[in-house]
Amino acid sequence: MTPLPTALDEYLALRRTFSVALRTPGGLLRRFVGFVEAAGSDVITRDLAVRWAMAPATAQPATWAWRLGIVRRFAAWRQAEDPRTEVPLASLLPHRYQRRRPHVYRDDEITRLLAAARRLPSPRGLRALTYTTLFGLLAATGLRISEALDLDRADVRFDDALLTIRRTKFGKSRLVPIHASTVDALHAYDAARRRVHAHPATPAFFLAERGRRLTGDSARYTFALVSRQAGLRPPTPGHRHGRGPRLHDLRHRFAATTLLHWYRAGRAVERDLPLLSTYLGHVHVQDTYWYVEALPDMLASVAARLASPCPERLP
Repeated sequence: MTPLPTALDEYLALRRTFSVALRTPGGLLRRFVGFVEAAGSDVITRDLAVRWAMAPATAQPATWAWRLGIVRRFAAWRQAEDPRTEVPLASLLPHRYQRRRPHVYRDDEITRLLAAARRLPSPRGLRALTYTTLFGLLAATGLRISEALDLDRADVRFDDALLTIRRTKFGKSRLVPIHASTVDALHAYDAARRRVHAHPATPAFFLAERGRRLTGDSARYTFALVSRQAGLRPPTPGHRHGRGPRLHDLRHRFAATTLLHWYRAGRAVERDLPLLSTYLGHVHVQDTYWYVEALPDMLASVAARLASPCPERLP
């Protein structure tokens, strides 16, 4: 019978053939296998799975359930070769996922965020411009932060006003049209990055001061920093930056304001919703429609449309 560590390698290799991103789950599963071996076992049991899932005692129940779900999928695959394997039930650590209500940034809040980004210390003159351009791009296009950071220089098509988004959350690529003002901002940044790093070692579009591709951790940390400086997060002791609107909420803002504009303009949103869903890279149109129920202003616009004596009808 294949040893458990070898079985894990085979499982991860198989899932990667289906373009499943496994960087975080793969690392967690390796820790789980080490946990099983440290317990003197070579088989996955429900008890071991639950104990490992709840090992971070201070974590939220949602995190425990997520960790158990990662083990559940591996255990179900492993059971086909090793009948001794016990597949833990999801009900052992129940948790119902609830979407966090998005923060829809006001225009003045976006202005303050970008102004704070421009004031970032920048020894080589690039850091402040990099983050100002990055945060502005997220607000203008609704890209996921991972999609923006994965952009290569060749993916920014200035002449066509298009971005090529590769390696997306769900393994699909798409083209994202951008406004002329966004093209101008990206052009200005590209010229500046070329002056600082004429021959960067990475094809990445967004560069750190030393010429490397920006990381997600750096972007989220810097966003928390400028959010506090912009007054969107309360002051906290020490070097902590507190809780408040998230980087991902820039994506929420784009989706919500687009839908709200459509409703107020009298467009047939039910017909056009798939366009926005495709633009955002949503797999299911329901993920886009969620913004209607998440925002009070949106519901008010929908209610006004339904109360109209002559509601617009779809063709």
